[in-house]
Amino acid sequence: MPLEGHWRRINTPLRRLTTRERNVAIGVVALTLAAIVAVVIVTLPHSRPAPAPGCIYAIVAGFTGAEPVDACGDKARRICDNRTQEGDPGAAAIRESCRQAGLL
Repeated sequence: MPLEGHWRRINTPLRRLTTRERNVAIGVVALTLAAIVAVVIVTLPHSRPAPAPGCIYAIVAGFTGAEPVDACGDKARRICDNRTQEGDPGAAAIRESCRQAGLL
């Protein structure tokens, strides 16, 4: 059987926050949100720089997940010559990277 005034006693906070404490809490939350937005804005457009001229960079499927193909110079030309004749999706990604590098 519920007791008289029991719910009110249980759900009443021990004390109210002062105006200063509330303002500090609001300031901390606002500062945290501003920092998160700033980090996202700064890092968003620079996720990965473009490869240097004559270099290729592509992500292809590997045995344990995604595998980067990153090469420059003669090695890039060899990879472009060997992999562009294949029909798999990895070869298509390498072919696109070779086109962008001007090796095809």
